[in-house]
Amino acid sequence: MGTLTQAVLPGWMRKRLEDRLPQWIDAAWWNDEAELIALAPEAQIGWFDLHVKTPALEAISKARRLEWLNSAYAGVDWIPLADLKARGVRLTCGSGLAAGQVAEFAVMSMLSFARGYPEIIRAGNRRQWLSRPPSTREMAGSRALILGYGAIGQTMARMLEAFDVECVPVRSQSGKGVLGPDEWRSCLGEFDWVVLTLPATPDTHDMIGADELAAMRDDAVLVNYGRAEVVAQPALVDALERKAIGGAILDLTTPEPLPSDHRLWALENAHITMHLCGIPNEASRARAAQRFLDNCELFRTGQELAGQVDLERGY
Repeated sequence: MGTLTQAVLPGWMRKRLEDRLPQWIDAAWWNDEAELIALAPEAQIGWFDLHVKTPALEAISKARRLEWLNSAYAGVDWIPLADLKARGVRLTCGSGLAAGQVAEFAVMSMLSFARGYPEIIRAGNRRQWLSRPPSTREMAGSRALILGYGAIGQTMARMLEAFDVECVPVRSQSGKGVLGPDEWRSCLGEFDWVVLTLPATPDTHDMIGADELAAMRDDAVLVNYGRAEVVAQPALVDALERKAIGGAILDLTTPEPLPSDHRLWALENAHITMHLCGIPNEASRARAAQRFLDNCELFRTGQELAGQVDLERGY
C-alpha cells in the first residue's frame, strides 16, 4: 500500500465511520477543542465542525497540509473561503443532508401560525376551554414565494403543495410559475407567505429590508429558515410593531441566543423557533457519514465531490 492520507475527524462520528473508512486513510479522532487544534496540522482531510467557531477557525488556519475540508453544516459563511481557495483546499458542506427535517420544521411552523396553535397550547396550560379557534386562516388556496430554491426550498415546496399552497420559486431565469431575480420584488404584494431559505452571501445580505417589507401585504407572513443576515432585522421589528405585515416566523435571529429583553420576544406576531430546525439527529448524522464515505473515493480519484462548495459564490 502507498502512503496513507491523514484524516482528522470528529469523535462523535467515529462509530459511524471507523470500520468503513478506506484503507488508504489513516484517521485521528478529536473529542474536544484542544485535541482538534493539536491534530489539525497533520490533516490532509479535515472535519472540524464545532458549534463555537473560534477554535474551528484556529484549526483551519493551522491545517497547512489540508487538501479537503468537510463540514456537515449547510451554511459555510463562517469559513474563510478566500483563504481555502488560495490554498487550493476543496470544501464540502452538508447542503441537502437536513433538507427534510428543516422543511418539516418550517412547514409545521407555518401551519401553527396559520391555525393559531400557540394560543391553543397556552390556553391548555391555563386549563381554559376555548370556544372558538384562535385563527381561521387556511393554508389551502394561499400563495408562497420561495427565495432560495435549493434542497430545502424544493422540499418545502413539495410539502406545501400537498396543503394546496401555490409555490412560486425565484430562479436565475423566469418562466411559467417561476420568477426571475429582477422580478420578485415587484410581485411581493401577491403572496401570503414570503419564504427564505437563502445562504448568507454578499448578494443576499439584508435582501429583505424596509422597502421589501413595505411591498408585502399587511397580512403576509415572512418565514426565514435560511440565514439571519438575509433580513434587515431592525426593519423587520419595526414592521411587526406597526403591524405593517401579518407576522414573521424566524428560525434565525441576530444575535443568537436572542437576549430575553429583545423586542422580538414581546411581539405576538413574531414566532421564534430558536434555530432548532437543523439540529443533527441520528438520521442526518447517518446521511452525513455516508456522504463523507462516498466522497472519499471521489476525492482519491480527483472527481468533484458531493456537496462541494463554489468558493467564489459561497455555496
